[in-house]
Amino acid sequence: MRLSVIGCGHLGATHAAGMAEIGHEVIGLDINADRVAVLASGKAWFHEPGLDPLIARHVAAGRLRFTSEWAEVAAGADVHFLATETPGGADGAYDLTRLRAAVELLAPHLTSSALIVGKSTVPVGTSPMLADLARSLAPIGRDLEVAWNPEFLREGHAVVDTLRPDRIVVGTSSAHAEKVLRELYEPITATGVPMVVTDSATAELVKGSANLYLASRVSLINAIGEVCELAGADVTALAAAIGLDERIGSRYLSPGLGYGGGCLPKDTRAFGRRAGELGSDDTVAFCTAVDTINQHARDRAVIMITRAVGGDLTGKRIAVWGYAFKSLTDDIRDSPGLAVARRLRAAGAHVVAADPMARPLAETEAPELTYVDDPAVAVQDADAIFIGTAWPEYRRIDPAELRPAAKVLVDARNAVNTDLWRGAGWTVHRLGVGL
Repeated sequence: MRLSVIGCGHLGATHAAGMAEIGHEVIGLDINADRVAVLASGKAWFHEPGLDPLIARHVAAGRLRFTSEWAEVAAGADVHFLATETPGGADGAYDLTRLRAAVELLAPHLTSSALIVGKSTVPVGTSPMLADLARSLAPIGRDLEVAWNPEFLREGHAVVDTLRPDRIVVGTSSAHAEKVLRELYEPITATGVPMVVTDSATAELVKGSANLYLASRVSLINAIGEVCELAGADVTALAAAIGLDERIGSRYLSPGLGYGGGCLPKDTRAFGRRAGELGSDDTVAFCTAVDTINQHARDRAVIMITRAVGGDLTGKRIAVWGYAFKSLTDDIRDSPGLAVARRLRAAGAHVVAADPMARPLAETEAPELTYVDDPAVAVQDADAIFIGTAWPEYRRIDPAELRPAAKVLVDARNAVNTDLWRGAGWTVHRLGVGL
């Protein structure tokens, strides 16, 4: 098929490359000319494992191209995926400005039968609003259809999640749109991946509901973790024990600094906001509690680090290992590790931070910190190490070879072998573990 993907951020660029990989002819559009130039050269403008070779292969083959021209997109595709960003506003609601603008700019160029497929995360009720908008502007009028096909990509695993997803969800009441999307995704569903076809409202709710559930699990284990600290228990062992219950499972029961990134925080708040608009006050309270507990984990980390260095951060040198919101990505959006690092700096500490990927973005976002590439350099003469991202590289570091001023480690991600570090003479603190 001939497809377009409008918005070439983390979602759009990956989806475009994935659709080219399964055999479609794809044109990606972004209004950022710099992004388009980088993508057209055969690589992503952000880090995502496995994505660069995919883009390079299909750009070279002519199956994947990128542009900023709306008329070119309309002429070059019959199915148009909307993958624009829908950031969270100050009130928690999704900002649909870019999504509406994409429809307003695309629709006037649609002169033959076309299908618009939303992938962006949106509040329930968005599909009919965009359908009315698009049909009012498109020369084809009622021949333009809108369906919803939410994404479920995990940064760091986005290529795998595109090509071998757990499920594909389609929201439409049109038999024609369903037929098109079944054919489009047939190379994936033929491998056994289930496709769930439902109404647009349900499809719109699936992504937010999934992220609310995952966020709730993270916040629940961190709430239990605070009780463990106060009671002198170990939340890591507790999580392992309850995770063996088949009704519960172990996924997303990782105690520590909590969640961040561009999805879970935003989607939890936006779900609560929309629930309030629909009149579900209890759901609003639940979403607020999940978010509050998650933010509180950052407070607990700062308190733990402060106590670990004697009760006063003034003049203390703190080595921060990891400030991407999670490993395998350079994304620092709502990063818990970076938030803690900035609070330490604001409290008077000299923060020297290292991360395998996120330095360029962090230097722009938080220029007040000192950045180095080598975590061992960050530790030189440090009063404590704080681990804010669970990079696998940290497990390979020999603590006996580090040269700090004091052998104090605050591991907020359970990222290293604590027995190894303690055996090397270090005092190790972890969130959710009582002293």
